[in-house]
Amino acid sequence: MSRYTEPEWSKSALITIDTQCDTLDGQPFEIPGTSAILPRMRTLLEAYRSAEMPIIHIVRIYKADGSNVDLCRKELVEQGATLVLARSSGCRLAPELLPQAGVELDLDLLLSGGIQALDSREVVIYKPRWGAFYNTPLEQYLRKQGISTLVFSGCNFPNCPRASIYEASERDFRVVLVEDAISGLYDQGRTEMGNIGVNLFSSGQVIDAIGRE
Repeated sequence: MSRYTEPEWSKSALITIDTQCDTLDGQPFEIPGTSAILPRMRTLLEAYRSAEMPIIHIVRIYKADGSNVDLCRKELVEQGATLVLARSSGCRLAPELLPQAGVELDLDLLLSGGIQALDSREVVIYKPRWGAFYNTPLEQYLRKQGISTLVFSGCNFPNCPRASIYEASERDFRVVLVEDAISGLYDQGRTEMGNIGVNLFSSGQVIDAIGRE
């Protein structure tokens, strides 16, 4: 671990990626392993909330006409596939992630590029593609908060978390990947993350570090 890449926990933010109802077991956009990591994601969120440290939920929202959908899924959505569709129950954040029951996404605000506040230190940001920084207000928000370290959890490592981590590295953020709170992680992925200076921690290690801060 380099002094340039080691986490600065007091300046960290917890990022959850695409952990929405449609990605859970038995749902239209099911990502294997995502339901299983929810308890550990919940403990991470509780630690960050207790410490009054920033939390950013990154979400995907598809319009039913397919106009904002990635090319690789556009035809599916145009043909009627129900994948994180705007105004559907499957688009909502997984209940385990919510700061209180009944929180709904402000779809108009999010789709227009706005930031939805769930609490004073907890927000939601919509991303139109794989990476959380692409055409989003995420970087500006993080810089304004004085954040240097991003702690990633959620769904699904090969796609959106991986893309978001590379984008974060390109912007000189220090990065932590929570190995047991992200679905789809594989051994080669761990090696590749280590090669670009990403710190791999368990949820317990992150919670301990936040507790010390």
